[in-house]
Amino acid sequence: MIDVQVRSESGVIEIHGRHGVAWSPELGGLDQAAFPMLGHLLPYADTMFNSRQVVTLLDEIPRLPPGVVTDEFAQELTVLGRAVLDGQALYLWFLGD
Repeated sequence: MIDVQVRSESGVIEIHGRHGVAWSPELGGLDQAAFPMLGHLLPYADTMFNSRQVVTLLDEIPRLPPGVVTDEFAQELTVLGRAVLDGQALYLWFLGD
């Protein structure tokens, strides 16, 4: 399971996501050219996106093929991404198992 958090520059967790995403062949098989943010996630590693990367991520979410992530996770990811953009010195973290 990959969990998502919004963290400050100092590492303080500002928002902890309620929905994680299970690693799947569909998520792992995303075309990295078409999905440069989500296509680079790894199941057992942490990945951090800055605000500029979050802009690209938010563009990817509505284009995801059906079934790659749940609707709940997609909605939460959008909310957390917007929180990063609305704040200062915030980062979106994906925490692998």
